Amino acid sequence: MTRVLVVEDQPRVASFLKQGLEAAGYTTEIAGEGKTAIDLASTGDYDLMLLDIGLPDMDGFQVLADVRTVNTDIKVIVLTARGEVASRVRGLDLGADDYLPKPFDFDELLARMRAQLRARRQPAASLLAAGDLELDLKERRARRGESAVDLTSREFALLEFLLRHAGQVVSRAQLLNGVWGYDYDPRSNVVDVYVGYLRTKLDRLGEPSVIETVRGGGYRLVAGSKPGASLSRPPSGSGA
Repeated sequence: MTRVLVVEDQPRVASFLKQGLEAAGYTTEIAGEGKTAIDLASTGDYDLMLLDIGLPDMDGFQVLADVRTVNTDIKVIVLTARGEVASRVRGLDLGADDYLPKPFDFDELLARMRAQLRARRQPAASLLAAGDLELDLKERRARRGESAVDLTSREFALLEFLLRHAGQVVSRAQLLNGVWGYDYDPRSNVVDVYVGYLRTKLDRLGEPSVIETVRGGGYRLVAGSKPGASLSRPPSGSGA
């Protein structure tokens, strides 16, 4: 049975969603606060989350970021009255799988849920690679060429984010949101510090430098590869 966590503080809306989802065959639970949603998501008992951004105890974007630190598997569809492009981009950058502005058609919501749940059933990629750089997500190991790279958990998360966007320029704000899970503070240099740590470890194992600084833009992982050469591989034995 597919389990859905609805994060919505408005009782009327929450009741409408619960009744409609259960009529469609989904087991549904309601969380009216962000902290409750994070705690429930951390159990791993849910397949999909419908997340409202306007919550009473904390910002919904922060909820999304925190959920992604405790559960990378749950599918998240953001439901919000904030339909601006900037809000949609922010939600997707923080790890949302889809974004549906209010008011929405319930049949469209069900269709989007089905699409996300189909994707969830597909084998997850276990290896990210670009050029001579490889990151094994299952074994939590990194390599450049034939050499292993010893990374801290934060450096590993930073490299994973860069590999998933290999060849693309990613801003400091995107890196903060995606790796640290909080809004960009222009006074903070934590991104630059950790990029420096990561670059030092990777560059001592080969040339050219794998992380390029883009003036006024942020950083780009090149890893000696052409843009778009990043690849994902399914776990061994998947038949792919």
